[in-house]
Amino acid sequence: MTALTIAEIADQQAELLPQRDTMLFDINIAPVVAVNLAIAVNAATWGSTANATAVQLIGVLQH
Repeated sequence: MTALTIAEIADQQAELLPQRDTMLFDINIAPVVAVNLAIAVNAATWGSTANATAVQLIGVLQH
């Protein structure tokens, strides 16, 4: 890597980028949906127990 000279720095040019109208509101939308599902059936039994294991699903969609 070589050092820049004053002349090379003076020769540099820059221009402004146009304004981005699509970023005017700067809105970030990320809906999140979470669902827990579990079922246990204990019908017509005497002295028994019913157990249920829950499954959790989470979905995120970011725009």
